[in-house]
Amino acid sequence: MQPVELARKLAKEMDAHKTASVQRVYVPNEYTVFLSKQDRTKLEGYERSLEQELSGYLLEHARRRGYDLLTRPAVEFNTDERLRLGEFGIQARLVKPPAHEGEAPKQGEEGHTMVYSAVRERDRGRPKRPEQAVGALVSTRAVVSLDDRRYVLDGPRATIGRSKSVECVLADPNVSRRHAELRRSESGDWQIVDLGSTNGIKVNGRRVASTRLSPGDQVTVGTTTFLFDIEQ
Repeated sequence: MQPVELARKLAKEMDAHKTASVQRVYVPNEYTVFLSKQDRTKLEGYERSLEQELSGYLLEHARRRGYDLLTRPAVEFNTDERLRLGEFGIQARLVKPPAHEGEAPKQGEEGHTMVYSAVRERDRGRPKRPEQAVGALVSTRAVVSLDDRRYVLDGPRATIGRSKSVECVLADPNVSRRHAELRRSESGDWQIVDLGSTNGIKVNGRRVASTRLSPGDQVTVGTTTFLFDIEQ
């Protein structure tokens, strides 16, 4: 996990959560960055200065894009025990300053937490070998949306399960350790395949062994249901 990767993803979340009024485009001014316990430990001694540096980066990004901010962007680090080394989540929200002195600020609804893998982001930026480039016609990412978070999965394969070693971890005792796998085709489409799980897979309420997924499909593994989407 590198600060430059955090800065790029914070700017991406700012772009993704802009709100247009009649003459202005407002963007979130509070950002919570969730790190694994190991990554958070590495920031000891300069966490506060990094928060200020990222705040300044977001302020300059907003100025370049012509966005309006209610207050200077605030960045705060937090720990999420569910994240693995190299993974980080970002939650952005728009917070209105208090109208009167002593009044608490009004906070907007908390959006989904976007979960990124810093390791996979670095790998994706490396030049592909010739044999990797052949057939890679369309590059898409699978998005798994749960109640409190979203997993962005680069592929071409991503495993879903209870094990902490898989790409999409579900804390559900009814989910097998390696329950299912998301697979991307050369055309950019995705399918889900049951990996011999105990409780199987349902897509939009129908039991399947494998099937092509479309944006908006509801997928149930164990007793957990998530919304599937595709990001270009």
